[in-house]
Amino acid sequence: MSNLELIEIYKSELQNYSLAQLRYITAEDVWSIGQMYDHVIVVAMEYLDNVETCATLKEEQKLGKTESGEHVYKIGGFPPNKIKLPDKLNTPPSNTDSIEELTSRLDQVMLRLRLWENRVDDINPNYKVEHGGFGWLNAREWFDLVGMHFRHHLRQKSELEHKIGFRI
Repeated sequence: MSNLELIEIYKSELQNYSLAQLRYITAEDVWSIGQMYDHVIVVAMEYLDNVETCATLKEEQKLGKTESGEHVYKIGGFPPNKIKLPDKLNTPPSNTDSIEELTSRLDQVMLRLRLWENRVDDINPNYKVEHGGFGWLNAREWFDLVGMHFRHHLRQKSELEHKIGFRI
């Protein structure tokens, strides 16, 4: 399944929630479904910003990925465990967007993915931007990370739906 198909699933399923279900927080330190959507959108836009940055660089970077980064790209995605970010990076995502706002923001992610999908492989693979956990990534790696991140959150999405008693 392509990144665009995956995001289309997120968009489609978003239409099935009520606003109350979207914003419902089941426990302290557990995100609502809306917060999870906000998170994957914000991160996707950051990753796509880094694709753009790689496209504008003029100096090659010889450093590579960390051990974690090598592992993630070797297996083609995030490991199936929950990732706890440091507190300074772990600000709760927004829980205020409507279904329409989240849908529009997902459309913006898809627009940017379409913009780069046929151009990303033309960017020098030695033009890289550093990722805090995975090391130095090139444009293709940042682009691929968008889909990996959306896939990683599918299980969380399912768990949150279960907690609110949601069934499609």
